[in-house]
Amino acid sequence: MNQSKILTEGAMLTAIYIILLLIAAFVPVITIVATFLLPVPFIIFASRHNWKPSLLMFGVAVVLSILFATIISLPLTVLMGLGGIMLGSAIHKKLPAYETWGRGTIGFVVGLLFIFVFSQFVLQVNLMNEIDQILNQYVQTVKDLMEQFGLMDQAEEQVELLEQQIGMLSTLVPAGIAFIGIFMAFIGQWVSYKVINRLDSKDLGFPPFRMLRLPVSLVWIYFFALIFTFFELDPSSTLYLAVNNVMIVAGMLMTLQGLSFIFFYAHQKNKSKALPVVSVILTILFPFFFLYFVRLLGIIDIGFSLRDRISKGKN
Repeated sequence: MNQSKILTEGAMLTAIYIILLLIAAFVPVITIVATFLLPVPFIIFASRHNWKPSLLMFGVAVVLSILFATIISLPLTVLMGLGGIMLGSAIHKKLPAYETWGRGTIGFVVGLLFIFVFSQFVLQVNLMNEIDQILNQYVQTVKDLMEQFGLMDQAEEQVELLEQQIGMLSTLVPAGIAFIGIFMAFIGQWVSYKVINRLDSKDLGFPPFRMLRLPVSLVWIYFFALIFTFFELDPSSTLYLAVNNVMIVAGMLMTLQGLSFIFFYAHQKNKSKALPVVSVILTILFPFFFLYFVRLLGIIDIGFSLRDRISKGKN
């Protein structure tokens, strides 16, 4: 495709992005739908032309978003642009769907971090303090309700426990950012697959969940973080914050890997489809009993190539 056609296509997709941005900003009824569609123009363009031309489109979108929707829209455009370009570039390189998802997650996480920095230094709003205030207000509301019904004396210990748990939530913001990035990348990739398949007559899609295989390096990251939990770390230290967040994110990914293995096992052994479905339900409803078992399955599957052994045994 020659340069003029690339520029024309970039201009058209940039215009579509600006329209979606204005809808997300000023049409409350469909704000959520429009927001999920925002990365799609970047994904489509990057999937066709890779990341270098996409950076030009990204720069133009940043300038136009400031002109048409004020500077408040800048962090949103950076978020959607970075995530969309990472996803589209991975699609352009024909990477596997789950690896594409991982790269998109990195893009969205970087975009979310930019929002925190932008809020702090440009808008003079400390999002961490805002989160702390919201959590403190929630605790105070619970206390007021219990005092109103005369239950404060009987449930004093429960209230103290709630305060401790709420206080820990603010330290898990990095893990929250990671999970938001994972979710946004999945939605953006799923929607863009549908659009690209229709526009470019392709057959993109996620493989079955049983095919999910995370890198072996994740096991080592998890175990190194686990080792640090055996030491008495200062709750206010950066190391404590990092270890807690790594344990949560890596642990959740291990759990997904374990559930994927159960789906794989049921498929390989021709077991009832109810087995993996029940496993997911039990893991969600009774995490204290099943979550760690499923996570252990995920660790064994990644670290010891458990599904490869099962496949060889079947052959």
